[in-house]
Amino acid sequence: MDYEEEQSAELDTLASIYCDDMEILSAEAPRRVRLTVRSADDDGEERQVWCAMVFEPPLKYPDEPPLLLLEETQNLDDEDQQRLVDHLMSMAEENLGMVMIFTLVAAAQEWLDNKSDELKKVKEEGALKKLRAEEEAEMKRFEGTRVSVESFLAWKTNFEIETGIVLRREKDLKDSRKLTGKELFLRDTTLNESDLKFLDDGDAVKVDESLFQDVDDLDLSEEDDDCDNYKD
Repeated sequence: MDYEEEQSAELDTLASIYCDDMEILSAEAPRRVRLTVRSADDDGEERQVWCAMVFEPPLKYPDEPPLLLLEETQNLDDEDQQRLVDHLMSMAEENLGMVMIFTLVAAAQEWLDNKSDELKKVKEEGALKKLRAEEEAEMKRFEGTRVSVESFLAWKTNFEIETGIVLRREKDLKDSRKLTGKELFLRDTTLNESDLKFLDDGDAVKVDESLFQDVDDLDLSEEDDDCDNYKD
């Protein structure tokens, strides 16, 4: 097999297929070519999954697999990158004896598409989970807090204390209660002074002594006998 001819022909074919997505880093042996592969989605560049791969065929390529290096990636963590390289190198072993860079790029394209679909699914599930959580929170807001008799009475007591209802109720009860005469007397100090005021107010009482002058001359014995007879 003419390795030089095989590699040169493959390089020309790749350049005609990938155009702007391909960069020839070295056209002479050891040849090096850089290819950028993107997932086929329309979610925008920021969400797109892509990588830039550098292939370096050894002198006995394609009987030996090409060296592969991931230079740049987007939306691929370290674990994803290692999985992709392992997947491509496994395919390289299966395709020994024939030029394979196009096959490896196509496999990388399919792998990136699957990864992009996986990321979309995770994103959609996350958005759905968030939406459900928001709906549940909204329903709970309308349902309110479940109230027991004990919690309601505790809330009612605190509410009445905070709003002053308890104090107003006690005041109204105190004001509405009927007072006894003694309580009225003790509360109204003017009653204590009324008798003294009466004594101090006006002229002294005059007694007509002439009305009692003839009391000693009255014969009360006959009246006493009449009373005894009445008793009998």
